[in-house]
Parts: sequence; structure tokens; C-alpha cells
Amino acid sequence: MSDDNTPAEDPVSVAEELLAAVEDPQTADEAEPEPLPEPVVDEATRAELARVYALLLARAGETQIELRLDATRWACEVLGDIHTAAPTITITGTNGKTSTARMIDSLITAHDLRVGRFTSPHLHSVTERISVDGSPVSARTFVRIYDEIAPYLEIVDGQLEAEGRAKLTYFEALTVLAFAVFADAPVDVVVTEVGMGGAWDSTNVADAQVCVFTKIGLDHQAFLGDTIEEIAATKAGILDRSVE
Repeated sequence: MSDDNTPAEDPVSVAEELLAAVEDPQTADEAEPEPLPEPVVDEATRAELARVYALLLARAGETQIELRLDATRWACEVLGDIHTAAPTITITGTNGKTSTARMIDSLITAHDLRVGRFTSPHLHSVTERISVDGSPVSARTFVRIYDEIAPYLEIVDGQLEAEGRAKLTYFEALTVLAFAVFADAPVDVVVTEVGMGGAWDSTNVADAQVCVFTKIGLDHQAFLGDTIEEIAATKAGILDRSVE
């Protein structure tokens, strides 16, 4: 952050200005981003990260979709409304979401604002999904924050099961973890990439000040619909704050 007395720029205004200057954000679809190098960690930290990752993987996987937002929202709320800690930019679409998220991250960082970014999937390590200051969060931070929020995740899991509902899924828990990391940092702006669709995706718990749409095509039709119109309608759910 700057050390002078210049007033900090409004994150939302910066985002809108930068996005307006981008002529075609989905052109990045044509070239996949270069793989990130695998993080180097000591054996003890690697073992701790493996422990946490195993706990996350024990939850329902990313293809076992729960059409809900209330579970993720509740977990965020019991942790102190961590999903509202910073202005959020949410990105949906079929292709180019991660590339667009990285581009927005870089542009906002250039305006001397600290950015937290949540994207998926990862290549080498699950820590790649959660970035602060343009780099994946450290394994130590990933483990520390998970251990801090784990008791609260268990509370939410218990209540969901008492209601006859499924516990927080892998992606729901990761989303909560990402918001917890960003609140802990803290960051000035959060950039989230929708995991699937939009309306019921757990990232949609954040009331995004800026919503970004990349190119929309036929994808995940078993969940989102058989036509472009149906899929687009689901993705446009990031604009609808009434979804529960």
C-alpha cells in the first residue's frame, strides 16, 4: 500500500474503470495460462497441508452439487460475515474465467489495492485456488485458517444434518475458507470465479459490486440446462440477490 497521504481509490470505481477499458476479456480463452510452479514447503508443513486437504476431500465432491446458498452463507455469517469484508467482483461464463480473474487481479493491484482471488481448479496444490497479492496463499496460512474455521464448519454441518440435509460440500467449504483467508489478510478487493453456473454457486453468497460475464456456451448441461438460453439464465443468477 502507498505510504503517502493520497486518498485510496474506491475499489469498485477502479474495477468498473478497468473492466470498461478491456475490449474483449474472453480472448484469453485461446491461450491457457502457464502452469504455476509447485509450491516448495518443508515436510512438516506438507504433511499438515495433506491432512487438511484430506479433510476437504472427505466432503461431497465438486460434481455433487447442492442447489443452495444458505449453507455457505450461514458458515460465513457465524465467522463474522467474512463474505462482506471487502468489495467483490464475481466472474461467470463458460471459458476464460480464470484468465479474466488473473487479469482483473493484476489491473487492480496496479492501482495499489490489495486483491484476494478465488479460482478453480488447481494444477499442483489446492493452495493455488486462493491467492493474495497475486500469489497462492502459503501452505502454512491455508492450514492455519482452516484449523481456525473448522469448529464453525462442524457447527454448520451438525445443523444441516439435524435438518436432514447434506453437510457442507468440498467446494462450499473451500469457498468459506477463501473468504476467511481474505478477511484475515485483509484485502481491499475480492475477485471470485464461479465454480459452476452462478445462481446456486457458493461464491454467490457475496453481494458482488461488479459482475463479469465471459463467453457463454454449452457446459455442465446436466446441471445448467440444454440450451444457451437456459445456461445463460443460470449464470445470470449472480445478478439476483434474492437467491437463497
